[in-house]
Amino acid sequence: MEIGRLLTAMVTPFTRDNAVDYAQAGKLARALLDSGSDGLVVAGTTGEAPTLTPREKLRLFAEIKQAVGGRGAVVAGTGNYNTAESIELSREAERLGVDALLLTVPYYNKPSQEGLYRHFEAIARATALPCILYNVPSRTGTNMTAETTLRLSRIPNIIGIKEASGDLAQVATIIAGARGDFRIWSGNDEDTLPILALGGYGVVSVASHLVGAQIQEMIQAFLAGATEKAAEIHRRLLPLVKALFLVGNPVPLKYALNQLGFEVGAPRLPLVEPDETIAAKIREALRGQRIDLPVAV
Repeated sequence: MEIGRLLTAMVTPFTRDNAVDYAQAGKLARALLDSGSDGLVVAGTTGEAPTLTPREKLRLFAEIKQAVGGRGAVVAGTGNYNTAESIELSREAERLGVDALLLTVPYYNKPSQEGLYRHFEAIARATALPCILYNVPSRTGTNMTAETTLRLSRIPNIIGIKEASGDLAQVATIIAGARGDFRIWSGNDEDTLPILALGGYGVVSVASHLVGAQIQEMIQAFLAGATEKAAEIHRRLLPLVKALFLVGNPVPLKYALNQLGFEVGAPRLPLVEPDETIAAKIREALRGQRIDLPVAV
């Protein structure tokens, strides 16, 4: 399965009583593939992974894989701050037939760079699946350095990294030093075009829930050498991207989807719905954009 350049970090829909809405998750997965996405990241940050039980995650992996079949890659978020637990969840996800794994830098326990290396090495060696690292120091409290990423890139089934450090010099160092088939996906929507310009591969996107076809158009325009067209799309989408991060992701995104008529429920505690000041700004940003997501599903 080709992983693809545009991966959507998918929200987890909940019912009114805050249970996982697996049927709606399948509908959303198909709608995202219909509107520009090449694949889906399931049970990541945007999917509220910290509030999902292992059983809920595994059922999500299975049901979304069944819902999309071979139409797009299903990347399972199986990494956390517990190496043994990450290995167990990764093996179970592999058994269910997912296409790849997303492994986040451990949060809260703040390991050293050597600890990071050994953590990811242990998970990768426990599975045959392609593994994508995820560096997001704004959430984890730890930055995985370019040097550590380059060490990990020598492990054959570690195929790339979702880089959300915001440090373009670090991204450039990884691109320059990694093996030729090691891929760098932007972890921030606003960094996608700059990372492509450095030689990056694509993006794991939040905004692609709403404007996936336009993000795909931007990527393809850049690859075709139409850099001004790509830059125009990037600039046009920036107000929406900014609005989707006014408070912690996925709070604004879930509000936006519900406003558009694609019901995904409220976030689980400790996340709460946006106050009216933030909500008004999200609605204003939506009014200024063409929405690609088909909502009548």
